[in-house]
Amino acid sequence: MRSDQERTPYLDALSRYARRSPARLHVPGHKGGQGGDPGLIAAIGEQALSMDVPALTHGVDVGVDPNPFAEAQRLAAEAWGAARAWFLVNGASQGNLAAGLSLAHLGDAVVVQRNAHSSTIDALVLSGMRPTFAAPAIDAELGIAHCLTEETLDAALAATPAAVGAWVVSPTYFGASANTRALAEVAHSHGVPLVVDEAWGAHLAFHEALPEHALSAGADLVISSTHKIVGSLTQSAMLHLGAPGVGSIGADVVDRAVTLTESTSPNSLLYASLDAARRQAAVHGRELLDHTMTTVARAREQITAIEGLDVLDDRLAGRPGVFAYDPMRLAVDLRGLAVGGYELARLLREIDDINLELYGENVVVAVFGMGERWLGEAERLVQALRVAAARVGTHPNAESLSFAPPPPWGEVAMTPREAYLGAQEVVPADRAIGRIAAESLATYPPGIPNVLPGERLSAETLAFIRDTLEQGGSVRGASDRLLHTVRVVAEG
Repeated sequence: MRSDQERTPYLDALSRYARRSPARLHVPGHKGGQGGDPGLIAAIGEQALSMDVPALTHGVDVGVDPNPFAEAQRLAAEAWGAARAWFLVNGASQGNLAAGLSLAHLGDAVVVQRNAHSSTIDALVLSGMRPTFAAPAIDAELGIAHCLTEETLDAALAATPAAVGAWVVSPTYFGASANTRALAEVAHSHGVPLVVDEAWGAHLAFHEALPEHALSAGADLVISSTHKIVGSLTQSAMLHLGAPGVGSIGADVVDRAVTLTESTSPNSLLYASLDAARRQAAVHGRELLDHTMTTVARAREQITAIEGLDVLDDRLAGRPGVFAYDPMRLAVDLRGLAVGGYELARLLREIDDINLELYGENVVVAVFGMGERWLGEAERLVQALRVAAARVGTHPNAESLSFAPPPPWGEVAMTPREAYLGAQEVVPADRAIGRIAAESLATYPPGIPNVLPGERLSAETLAFIRDTLEQGGSVRGASDRLLHTVRVVAEG
C-alpha cells in the first residue's frame, strides 16, 4: 500500500483533466495545444500544453473538499513539518513579499539581516516597514558575508523595542548556515517571530547530515525556493508556516498576503512540479541526497588537488556566522589562479559548455540538484577546471591573496519605501556620491543589494558596482543597467 507521501493529488488531477479531452471553453488560448504555435509544441510537447489549465478548474482546485490542490499543499506541509504550506508561482521572491506584508499586520518595525536578498528589500518597499539592519558576520579571511550571530540579533532587537519580527537568511549563497535554533530562541525571548529566508535550503529537511532546517529549529515563517535544489520548475517555491508559538503569525494573515502577491492566472505546471518535487523529496530524498553529497565530496577532493584551486567546505563551520555548512554548494576558491572568476566562467563555457550558478572575482559556485542521478556534470566540471588551470597558470603571490570584500554599506537616511516613492531625480553616476539612493543596486550574482533605497551612495560602492559590470556581472534594480546614471532622492 502506498504511503500518503507517494501520492501527487494535484499532478494526477491535471493528468486526468488532460486525458479526458474536455471542451476547453476557457483560457489559455492555445486550448491545450491545438491552438498553439507549432514551434512551441515541438519544443515542449503537446502533453505539457494539455496540462496548462487555468485556476478554478472543477476537479483540480475547486469542486471537491478537500480538492487536489488543497491536498497537495497539505502533503507539502506534512513533508516539511509545517503547520501550513503555500505553493508559490512567483518564486521565493513572492515568499519574501508575502512575509513582509504578513509582518506589517503586526506593526511597522522589523530587524532585517543586511545581506538579505533584493526581494526582501522589495518587501520593505511594499509593506512600508521600518527596518533596523543587522550586519552579518564578515569572514576576515575570505571577505564574504556569512549569517547573523545570535549576539548580533539580540543586540538589534534590544535596540528596536518596537520590532514585530526578526528576518534572517540561512543558508547563504556560499553555503554558510546559521545557528537557526539559537536565533529563534533570541527572537522568541523578545516576543517576536523569526522569519527565515531559507531559499537555498529547501532540501535540508530530508537528510540528517545536512544543517538543521529552519522549521525544525523553531522558525515561525520560512521562505523555501523549492526549484533551486529540490527540483520543481523554475519560478515555483513554497512558503511554510511554523507551529503556533511566541509572537507567531496567523495563517489567515499569511494567506491574505500570498493572495495579494500572486498572479490571478497561476501556471498549473508550476503547481504540478511542486507536488511532484515534494513527493520525490519525501519518498526518495534521503537516498538521492546521499548519492549527490558523495559525488560532490569526491569532486571537492579532486578540485583541491588542482594547483591554484581550493574549495569552501565544512572547514568554515565555527567561524562567526557559520554554524554549519551545506555541502550541496560547490564553491571554488580560485585566488591561486592567475585569472578572475568572470574570465574563468568564460573559459569553462568555452572548454566544455560549463554554466555556473555564480561567479565573482575570487570564487565560482556550482549547484547540484537533489535528484541528479548520474551527476556527470561533476566530472565535467573537474576536468574543465583542470584544463582551465593549466591554461592560465597560478598566481605568483597566491599565498598572500585574500578576498576583497565589498565596500561598507551606506548610512540609512530614510526607509526604503520613503525613498522609493518620494520625489526623485536621475543624475550622472559621478554626481550621485553622497546622495540618497531611490533604487536598489544589487550586483548579480548573488543579488544582495550593495545599495538600498534610502541609503547614501559612496564613491567606493559605485566603483565596486561599475567594476562588477565591467567584468561581466549585472545589476538588478537600477533604472540604468549600465550605471551611467543613478536615480536618487530629490533635494530641497
